[in-house]
Amino acid sequence: MTKLAAYKRNWPVSPAFNLSNIDFMADSQALTVHFPAILASSVHDMKNSLSNLRALITQLENQYPESKPPEFKQLEFESNRLNNSLMQLLTLYKIDASQFNLNIDECSVRDILDDIVAQQSNLLALSEIELIAECDDDLYCFCDSTLISNAIGTLVNNAQRYCHRKILLSAKQEGEYVVFYIEDDGAGYPQNFLADSQKTFGIDLVTGNTGLGLFFVATIAKMHHQGESYGFIKTDNASSLGGARFSLHLP
Repeated sequence: MTKLAAYKRNWPVSPAFNLSNIDFMADSQALTVHFPAILASSVHDMKNSLSNLRALITQLENQYPESKPPEFKQLEFESNRLNNSLMQLLTLYKIDASQFNLNIDECSVRDILDDIVAQQSNLLALSEIELIAECDDDLYCFCDSTLISNAIGTLVNNAQRYCHRKILLSAKQEGEYVVFYIEDDGAGYPQNFLADSQKTFGIDLVTGNTGLGLFFVATIAKMHHQGESYGFIKTDNASSLGGARFSLHLP
């Protein structure tokens, strides 16, 4: 397996063309061919700009070591969410273009969860949200740890929007699967979502939710397989904290 390519790699660039000279009817097929690569290149540029913006936010935060203005909390959360969305778009583009390979290795599940807690806790603390990880030290799974960490981080960001004060990460062996759980103490998933948890992902015109994060996690889960067993996701309201529970199953 090849290692997951760094996001600052050189993306394939389509041959230059002048939009003003295009016959949009005659060249519609050419536009269809070019657009995915143009979109990927644009997303890559946006991600670079966002990295600069996040660095600037960090500099400004350092000027307020004692009492940070509450706006910093929202800035950090939104920039983190936007960065995750751009990363997901780039990864999905590479998967669709057959330019992506998983980096599968035997990984400590405890290390994966501890890394997520270390990455997320400071931001969650600004919202007075506690992030807890529970897992046996001797639990291991075969996975692309970078992708799985990003996927679970996406789910934690989502839980942050709907929980009250607590998010629980846990994992355990269930039959031939290692199952990661993300639970919160919020109101839980709506019934229409639970009834269609394996739904076709699309835009919710009421909320404006694109479903990108859920589609990304489901795609990454399915890419992990052992023989005829494939990874999958489930949602329910059986959280030990009283709210929503999301589970990621890896064979």
